[in-house]
Amino acid sequence: MFTAGPDFAYLGEMTIVSYLPSLDSPRLMLREMQPEDAADLASFLVQPRYQKYVAHRLKDDHEVVAFVRRTVGAQGDFRRRIFHIVAEENTSSDVIGDGFIITHQDASHEIGWGVDPALWGLGYGTEIGRALLALSFEHLKAERVWCKVMAENRASGRLARKIGMSLKQTLPDYAVSGSRRETVEIYNMSTEEYFELPY
Repeated sequence: MFTAGPDFAYLGEMTIVSYLPSLDSPRLMLREMQPEDAADLASFLVQPRYQKYVAHRLKDDHEVVAFVRRTVGAQGDFRRRIFHIVAEENTSSDVIGDGFIITHQDASHEIGWGVDPALWGLGYGTEIGRALLALSFEHLKAERVWCKVMAENRASGRLARKIGMSLKQTLPDYAVSGSRRETVEIYNMSTEEYFELPY
């Protein structure tokens, strides 16, 4: 049996989401990407400091615009398995960070986050990470959420632990993208662990 509403569908026992809701954190609104976000995103996604620890690098503004166009074009499709969000700062309405959720067949979801390097160390990444967990467990019904962090990226490792994830394994010589290989740490959280987190 298949029934559909504006934001989700039921296929047997499985819930399929086509749109993610917006979430508010103390200083941010986290929502799905829109075409007008391209300029704000390009201001930091192509910076070398931002790209140092990310797997897929966009080389210029044109690639950012194309990425945003593809992402927005996939919204509303019940078949999609990748959700990209932006973090909009409440007082300025500027997009200052981003994140993604990739859903997998085993009911695990992979998350990742990024923040404009000019705003590193101010706790915005923690707000984005917590929002990604909430979207994964509460809206996408994940049974497990995990993330890959390059071992040299100490700040993201600390962030993963701060939002309640635990180090599961370290993978040396991991193929990050193309010929690039890094030591990668895998952090993990189960549904039970998420719902036991203190508020």
